[in-house]
Amino acid sequence: MRPRVGHIQFINCFPLFYGLIERKFLLDIDLIKGNPTDLNRLLKNMELDLAPISSISYAENWQDYVLMPDISISANGEVKSVYLFSKVPIEELDNKPIALTNVSATSQVLLKIIMAKHYQAKPVYFESAPELRAMLMEAEAALLIGDDALRAMYKLSDKLYVYDLGKLWQDFTGLPMVFAVWAIRKEFAENSLNIIKQIKENFSDSMQFSLDNIEDVAKKAAEWEELPSDFLVDYFAALKFDFDEGKQKGLLEYYRFAHQLGFINKVSELQILDI
Repeated sequence: MRPRVGHIQFINCFPLFYGLIERKFLLDIDLIKGNPTDLNRLLKNMELDLAPISSISYAENWQDYVLMPDISISANGEVKSVYLFSKVPIEELDNKPIALTNVSATSQVLLKIIMAKHYQAKPVYFESAPELRAMLMEAEAALLIGDDALRAMYKLSDKLYVYDLGKLWQDFTGLPMVFAVWAIRKEFAENSLNIIKQIKENFSDSMQFSLDNIEDVAKKAAEWEELPSDFLVDYFAALKFDFDEGKQKGLLEYYRFAHQLGFINKVSELQILDI
């Protein structure tokens, strides 16, 4: 059977697949697209072999997974696609309703950590479909991620207070934030190490090619989005796709706070595949 590989259907994964196409890497895989919540569920239900999943989903299922080395979706400060849009300053959100996008558990938990630990605030949270105007009809603030956050930032940021959660996390901890990791089901890793090596090498080479040609990547992405290429260059430059020691330290700190607040049962081990 061909490996079943998840693909986040957000612009943040566009550089990876641009490079694969331009470099003509021929990966014999079944590519299955979805938002982070979809991929979390599909990997857990053994409908995928490996996928980029939410960091919090790895923490909930780490006994069943190993992590791909050297690859993540992270930020050293601003991530530019995980935003809290608020009618009032963030310091005034204690006891106020906040609408949370229903397509990302990691960012939901990140916001709750920042509000509780950094601002000593206890807003009232509820989940919502990611449509900013509708969210703000019922809430004082709204959390959006991915393409929804990018579009809202481009069109509506001058009307609201806007907070980048990657920047808030760095201000609070001094550490990078890892939003997604590449997780592999253990049984697949045990039986398909050579295939995983090839996938990892091609993904890493593809990403480096895209980062070296970031303006071309942004122009191509802008053909499919209502966003200008210079806006996307700025966005892609903010993203980090490695998984070095600093990123791992930031992820473990995120897990430590998530455990303190009762969002996960224990601080997960980072079981990184040795290839």
